[in-house]
Amino acid sequence: IGAAKLLVVVAIFLLTFYVISQVFEIKMDANLGHIFEKRYFSVKLHVVLTGKFCFISATKATKPPRYKCGISKACPEKHFAFKMASGAANVVGPKICVEDNVLMSGVKNNVGRGINVALVNGKTGEALDTKFFDMWGGDVAPFIEFLKSIQDGTIVLMGTYDDGATKLNEEARKLIAELGSTSITNLGFRDNWVFCGGKGIKTKSPFEQHIKNNKDTNKYEGWPEVVEMEGCIPQKQD
Repeated sequence: IGAAKLLVVVAIFLLTFYVISQVFEIKMDANLGHIFEKRYFSVKLHVVLTGKFCFISATKATKPPRYKCGISKACPEKHFAFKMASGAANVVGPKICVEDNVLMSGVKNNVGRGINVALVNGKTGEALDTKFFDMWGGDVAPFIEFLKSIQDGTIVLMGTYDDGATKLNEEARKLIAELGSTSITNLGFRDNWVFCGGKGIKTKSPFEQHIKNNKDTNKYEGWPEVVEMEGCIPQKQD
């Protein structure tokens, strides 16, 4: 009888321990997962019950990869990663990033109404210049002179903010078209537009997005939604 009672006690003890172990596993998974979620990794606890011992092991998930400028996938060798966005109405300025270097943004305080332009060395990916030209209340002449001064082999990135078209004339549009743009001829009042081309390009650029200002479809009152674009620019070869 004594031996039978001992077996019953042992069985109850093991059963209780097993149940507690399962509960412990669930609680720890939930709590630790929540705690470390914001640090981009989680910990899983695995409880293994044997006849004599309880083994606990932990597995850490690796941090998800981050690509330059936050683009969706890595660029191949001899390519420069870029990501850009037009302005949002007349409130938030455009943003231009190349090779993880934010060249223009509202935070950097170097953007403005009109067409925002960043120049990048086509061989090294180094930033050369950033400027914006007011195409609503400004003069197109300085913009034309700037476009004419761009050297061959230079990557040119442009994004509109508020209005980038009112003061554009035929000469300015032609110079931008020579950089590889196809939408510049149709760019109108308060359209949103981003473009990446190059001086001396032989074909039309594949990097261009354009949304027309349309009161029936505009996301903001008087302005269309923000237009974004990302990609990999081929490095200029000698």
